[in-house]
Amino acid sequence: MKKGLTSALVVGAFLVSGCTGDETPAAPGPSAPVIVPGKPGDQAGTVAPGPVQRDQPNEADVEYMTMMIPHHRQAKVMTDLVPGKTANEQIRAIAGRISVAQDGEVAMMRTWLTDRGKPVPGEGHEGHGGAHDHALMPGMATEAQLADLRAASGVAFEKLFLDLMIAHHQGALTMAETQLGKGVEIKAQEMAQEVITGQSAEIERMKTMRAKL
Repeated sequence: MKKGLTSALVVGAFLVSGCTGDETPAAPGPSAPVIVPGKPGDQAGTVAPGPVQRDQPNEADVEYMTMMIPHHRQAKVMTDLVPGKTANEQIRAIAGRISVAQDGEVAMMRTWLTDRGKPVPGEGHEGHGGAHDHALMPGMATEAQLADLRAASGVAFEKLFLDLMIAHHQGALTMAETQLGKGVEIKAQEMAQEVITGQSAEIERMKTMRAKL
């Protein structure tokens, strides 16, 4: 066999062997980031996802559930006042939706904590968080603000209710976004994302209502 032909065959064999898939596969790229809706008018942001294996909660997951329960309960305190304070059908309707959603989420959060052997926040004033806890839960109304809400009626009540509930929801978004950035457990992150999706939409509806008062 001629020397040139031999060399060509060797090169051809090498090229074929390089296409057989024997090379080491490339490492998978990083997981896609979790999308976090921005404030009205702002672009959505992203946070890095937790580890791929997310079946075990970390401290951020537990803290989120523990703090969100009293946060949701305070929203219920405010929505429970609505039927006796205003005849505005739009406000009564959104208060009803918020109440149902908060009840369902509190039940899921209580179950999440119980299933993982974690303490569940109690009912009553202590369950709403003391002064120190309030500082850790953005959007929480003060006792003075709640007293003003109970004393108001008609349009004055409607305005104050929407102002407090918008701030309350915005605080919940802050807590949920923190959980997405620091938590790892998949169920906890799914629940935080649901809070962001649902309450972002409610904030926009309440802002529209407030502008009309």
